[in-house]
Amino acid sequence: MAEEQPPPRREIVTGVPRGTGRRAPAHTPARSEISEQTTLGATYVRALMRSQLRAGLAALAALTLLVGTLPLAFLLPRATSGPLVWAALGLLVYPAMWLIARWYVTRAERNEADFTGLVTDPAQAPLPRRRSA
Repeated sequence: MAEEQPPPRREIVTGVPRGTGRRAPAHTPARSEISEQTTLGATYVRALMRSQLRAGLAALAALTLLVGTLPLAFLLPRATSGPLVWAALGLLVYPAMWLIARWYVTRAERNEADFTGLVTDPAQAPLPRRRSA
């Protein structure tokens, strides 16, 4: 009988496929600058803190303007100010406060997402969330 030959050996190629380009570094320079507490890293963190402070002060200014004008409604004569005060307090102030708070949270999350995008490895970055309607 004829002796059977073993099947040819298969070789497995491991590595980056051709045409994919170079892989991004494991640590982006911004992340290492922050972790090493260099001057540039401190500048990145200070920029984040400044943008968060700006958003907070804008929300505070809008809220102060909204609530600060309420005493003007109390200065009107009692006959006309009764229903107006209740309408302003019950129907206008709380939805406006909710909108200001919603704007602030959205802005703060966007600031943090921008900062996170700056310091994370592009290969490991989470996909951007889609806003639901």
